[in-house]
Order: sequence, then C-alpha cells, then structure tokens
Amino acid sequence: MALTHVLLFFHLLGAVSFFAGAAVVGTLQHAALRRERPSEIHALLRLAPVGVALVGLGALLTLAFGIALAEHEGLGFSHAWIQAALVLWVASMVLGAYGGRTARHARHLAARLAAEGDAPSPELHALLAARLPLWASYGSGLMLVAILALMVWQPA
Repeated sequence: MALTHVLLFFHLLGAVSFFAGAAVVGTLQHAALRRERPSEIHALLRLAPVGVALVGLGALLTLAFGIALAEHEGLGFSHAWIQAALVLWVASMVLGAYGGRTARHARHLAARLAAEGDAPSPELHALLAARLPLWASYGSGLMLVAILALMVWQPA
C-alpha cells in the first residue's frame, strides 16, 4: 500500500471523528436546552466529554496527517486553500472550545442542582441558552463545513 493511501486514510479518519464528535456535542447541548430538570440536563451533558474526545482525536489526526499528506504530495503550505483550511481549523478549535466551556459549566451546575433537589433553575437555563457561546459553537461547525469544502474541491 502506498504511503499516500495510508496518510489519506488517517486524515479522513480524523475528519470523520472530528465531525462525529462535533455532532454528538451539538446534539447533546440542543437536547439539554429542551429539558427543565437539572438531573435530565446533567444526564445529557455528562456524555459530552465523549464527543469532545472525538473532536480532539479528529483534530489531531486531521492536522498531523493532513500536513504529512500535503508534504508528501509536494504541496506544502504554498496553496491558498491549504492555508485557508489551516486558519479555519485553528478558528474552529478556538470557537468550539469557547462554546464548550459554557456547556461544561452548565454540566457542573446541573449536577449540583440535581443533588440539591432537582428543581428547575433559571440560572441553569440561562447558562445553556447563552447566545455568544451558542453562536461560537455554530460558527465552529460552519468552519468545519468550509474546511470540508476546501478539502473536496481544492480551489487553485
């Protein structure tokens, strides 16, 4: 098997992991927004670290094997689409981390509130529905789609 195929396989495996993790985290966060009881919210958000781990693994694989593949193919960093993909990758990671911080705080608050009587909490709902972190997460996801488009079409 050619080295190109091995590098491409692990790069694509990373991309699938990256997207799957982002989908898991986003789905759990949206489901938590529709719940009232802290115990239900905690039950959903405690699964988010699995998605975060997939995102981390995918991010590492896509970056490492993408760079290795570009170097192996003689592309380097000279093409604008590769540079744009790297910038979008960094921005996506930063925005995703910012959006995920609020969800992590909500998970901890939900666990505490569930142990203290499990009554609905406006503070917890406000934390889950905070606009700026939600928009950061949406932006992160859109950047992943843009990266995918760059990888598929590789504009000159």
